Amino acid sequence: MAHRLEHIYTIGLGLIGGSLLKDLRILHPEASLYGIDTNPEHLEEAISLGLVDAAATIDDLSKADLVILAIPVDRARAIVSAVLDAVADSTLVVDMGSTKAGICAEVKQHPKRRNYLAMHPIAGTEFSGPGAAVTGLFKGKTNIICEVEKTTFALQELGLQLTKDLGMRIRYMDAESHDKHIAYVSHLSHISSFMLGKTVMDIEKDEQDIFDLAGSGFESTVRLAKSNPDMWAPIFSQNKDYLLECLSAYIANLETFKAYVEASDEERMHSEMQQINKIKDILNGISLGEHNI
Repeated sequence: MAHRLEHIYTIGLGLIGGSLLKDLRILHPEASLYGIDTNPEHLEEAISLGLVDAAATIDDLSKADLVILAIPVDRARAIVSAVLDAVADSTLVVDMGSTKAGICAEVKQHPKRRNYLAMHPIAGTEFSGPGAAVTGLFKGKTNIICEVEKTTFALQELGLQLTKDLGMRIRYMDAESHDKHIAYVSHLSHISSFMLGKTVMDIEKDEQDIFDLAGSGFESTVRLAKSNPDMWAPIFSQNKDYLLECLSAYIANLETFKAYVEASDEERMHSEMQQINKIKDILNGISLGEHNI
C-alpha cells in the first residue's frame, strides 16, 4: 500500500466505527488501533472484542496518522474543531456522518481545514454498539465524499486509498446536494419505518397479534425502526430543512392515495402502483452500475 498507517484513532465504537476497525485490522495489521468513546461500557467491549488495542483521549491525537469520527452527527460537529486542534499537520481526519453541510460549515475557517475529509459511507444495519460490528460491511457500497478539493492532496490520496481498500465505490458531491439527496433516499425511509411501527403498535395493543400476523413484508418495512434513536434524532434535526421538504411531498402522496381508497377508485390505485413499479428498474440499474474510483 502507498500509505503506511501506524496509529489509528476511532472516536465512536458502534456499528460503523467498529466495523471499520475490523477491516482496518486486516488492511493494516501493523497499526495500533485506539478507541475514544464517552460510553465506558463500549470501550470495555471494544477492547474485549479486539476492535481496539487500548482506550485513548483527544489529548492523544497528536500521535495519530488517521482519526475517524464515527459518532452521531451533532456530537461530531461539536468536537471536530477540537480534534483538528489536537492533530499533527500530517494527520487525516474523516467523519462518517449522514449529514455534511453542518460539519463542513463548522470547519470552514479552521486553520487545519485541509486535514479534514468529509465522507459518508452508505452502509449500515439496524443494529448498534461494538457487538454489532461486522467485517466487510463497506465492501461494494458507495462512499460519498464532499468538498474533496478542500483537503490537502496527500491526505486526499490517503482517504481515497482507504476507500478503495475497503472495496467501496466513490461518489463526489457538494455538502448541500448530499444532504438533500440523502434526506429523500435514507432519512425519509427511516422516519417512514419508525412511524409505520408506531401506527401498528398504537392500533394493535396486543403485541402477540402483531408477531403472529406479521409477514415478511411488514418485517422488512419496519426493519429500520430498530435503528438507534441516539443516532437518528440528531440526523433528523441537522437535516431539518431538506427533511421537511421531502416529508411534505410524502404526506401529499399519502393523502392522494388515501383519497383513491376512500373513493374505491381501483383504476387510479392500480395506475399509481403500476407507475411506481418502475422503481425496480431504477434500483436494478443502480445495483448493476459501475462507478469510477
